[in-house]
Amino acid sequence: MPAELEPHLADAAAYIRSQTPLQPEVAVILGSGLGVLADEIEDATHIPYADIPHFPVSTVAGHAGMLVLGRLGQRPIVAMQGRIHLYEGRTPQELAFPVRVMRALGATTLIVTNAAGGLNPAFPAGGFMLIRDHIFLPGMAGLNPLIGPNDERIGSRFPPLAGAYDPRLRALAKAVAERLHIPLHEGVYVMVTGPSFETGAELTMLRAWGADAVGMSTAPEVVVARHAGMQVLGISCITNAAIPGTEEQLSHKEVLETAAAALPNFLALMRGIIEALEV
Repeated sequence: MPAELEPHLADAAAYIRSQTPLQPEVAVILGSGLGVLADEIEDATHIPYADIPHFPVSTVAGHAGMLVLGRLGQRPIVAMQGRIHLYEGRTPQELAFPVRVMRALGATTLIVTNAAGGLNPAFPAGGFMLIRDHIFLPGMAGLNPLIGPNDERIGSRFPPLAGAYDPRLRALAKAVAERLHIPLHEGVYVMVTGPSFETGAELTMLRAWGADAVGMSTAPEVVVARHAGMQVLGISCITNAAIPGTEEQLSHKEVLETAAAALPNFLALMRGIIEALEV
């Protein structure tokens, strides 16, 4: 990150540093129903998003809106207990801000998690998908968080996104999952804006494009992290079957319930990955 931060970014980072001296190595974004991992953090400092200057605040059920800094095992981390979405009326640039703040605090690795619908019929609800690549539909339609003036001190004007999900980190995640006997599929995540769930025709189209899971987040955060030079790992909790004929049965309550049932394996997998990281 540049020595002289943009004023809003500098204000946010300075406030957080005034609350804790911890310098995180790893940043974690916890998706719908997955925020309980933050409760595992030791010697934790909890900072409501609303207290951090210029920080956008979560408004969705299942997203606590708390920044948590501490240690998981021996690893210093910062975790977003809940994220911000485009469908809340936020701009792509507002979605970028928390990632840049965590990078300014010192984090060089970002782990993004989400609750997603399984487009691939081989991926059962309650299981996990390691994100190999993504299709960022809102970004392709003009909602890319890097639109606007570029600060070359942070990243290049045209950052490459090939290999955005670090192959070395993916191999590490697979090894941890195998050791823990937790099934971990691998596939392509597609982001839509939401908040409405997809129609049957839309699900058919997304599957035909090669997507294995669909959700309403993650891709903007990954774009910003890669722009800032962070290495990225992504994991989806498959909370429902996103297959034509099932779309009318889905609710956000079901998503949260399935995520809750998957929490023991999620916590074990995430702790194993974070403790095994070399950063």
